[in-house]
Formats: sequence, C-alpha cells, structure tokens
Amino acid sequence: MRNRIRALVTSRNWEIAIIAIIMVNAVTLGLETSPAVMNSMGGLLLLIDRTILGIFVIELTLRLFAHGPRFFRDPWSVFDFAIVAISLMPATGNLSVLRSLRILRVLRLISVVPSLRRVIGGLISALPGMGSIVVLMALVFYVFAVMATKLYGETFPDWFGNLGASLYTLFQIMTLESWSMGIVRPVMEAYPYSWLFFVPFILCTAFTVLNLFIGIIVSAMQEEHDAEADANRQAIHDDTGLILEEVRALKDELKALRSEVRKEGS
Repeated sequence: MRNRIRALVTSRNWEIAIIAIIMVNAVTLGLETSPAVMNSMGGLLLLIDRTILGIFVIELTLRLFAHGPRFFRDPWSVFDFAIVAISLMPATGNLSVLRSLRILRVLRLISVVPSLRRVIGGLISALPGMGSIVVLMALVFYVFAVMATKLYGETFPDWFGNLGASLYTLFQIMTLESWSMGIVRPVMEAYPYSWLFFVPFILCTAFTVLNLFIGIIVSAMQEEHDAEADANRQAIHDDTGLILEEVRALKDELKALRSEVRKEGS
C-alpha cells in the first residue's frame, strides 16, 4: 500500500494535477480581493477555497504516509507542511491577519515545479558569497552617508539631516529613482560640485556592487545546474552499468545452455 501511494504522489500526472489546483487557488484568492466579485459569488469562492485546502491536506497526509519520517528530512516537504499548517490556523479575532496568508499556498508551485526549485537552490547556495558583498555595500553606504550628512545636512535637513536620513536618500539614489531631478540637481544648485560626490557613489553601488550580486547569483545557479547534470549523467552511467552486467549474465547463461546442448547431442 505504501509503495503504491508513493508511486502515486511522485507521478507526473499527480504533479500536474497539484499544479493545476494551485493555479486555480491563486485565481480564486485574487478574485476574493474584489468587493464586487465577493458580493456576487463570494460563497462559491469560499467553498472552492475550503475544497482546495481539503485537497492539500489529503495530499500532504498521503505524502506523510508514503514517505514516513523521511518526509521531514526533505526541506521542500517541510515547506509544504508549513504552508498548509498556516492555512489551517483559525483566522478569527487577533489571528484574522492569518487569513491574508492563505495566498502563501501559491508558493507551493516552487516545491512542485523542478525548475523553480533549481532557481531557489541557486539563490540559497549564493547566500555565503552574497554575505561579503552585503558587508562591502554596508561599508560603502556608511562612508558616503557620513560624508553626505556633514556636507549637505545643514542645507538639506530632510534628505541629509542625520545619518538615517542620509542612508535612506542614498538608497533612493542607488535605485536611480528620481535621483537626478529629485535630489542631485537641487543639491547641485547649492553645491555646484556635488556631482563629484554623487556620480562616484552611483558608479560604486548601482553599477558595480549590484552587478557583483548578479554575478554571484548567476554563478551559483550555473553550479546548481552543473551539479544536477552531473547527477543525471552518473545515474545514466549506473543504469548503463547494470544493463551491461545483465547482458553479460545473459551471455554466460546462453553459453552454458549451448554447452549443455552440445553435451546432450554428443
């Protein structure tokens, strides 16, 4: 029974069915944000939502039965368990905010679709390398924020009046959101040579450090892809070895049969 259920919950058709249910749930949860739709068909949407939650509970129960304690050794299975557990919490009183967390069920697509799992795996493997970039970014921000506060804080207190305001303003400049007309040009009207401060900051952050982030993530995803490809090649190699062993065993049996036939004939 356990083997049959394991084969069922790991089959491709089951995976496609779960993906379809998640997509339907994503649509219904989006429709629930419309007051007009809720007034006309809110009861139906809530019924569909409860039905889908019941399907998720049944699916999770089957996987627990099929895999046993090994279920909790798989991070993606634990992720699915946590998502369903949050959905089962009562959304009343002080816990009414949990009702909005039902949309987290859509994130189950990550655990169901292999390509999305590879992307998340690449991001997680990139975290150690990103840590050093974060430290470098923090140092650059701190140095430029202290300089900006001392240089422009008195004239532009809303933007550079203290260290916190300077950090936030520099973050806006790094994102290139209204950095020129909104901040830098007004500052340049009072300090014509302030571009010597802002342009190097943008080059150091938006065009250098952030690209280091992208490079590390791309490299980590490539390593994740290569590792999966190596694992697939090793699996094919192992299967080929087993087939060759079976072929050799068949040849030996044929030789033995031929020798027996010759003996009987003689």
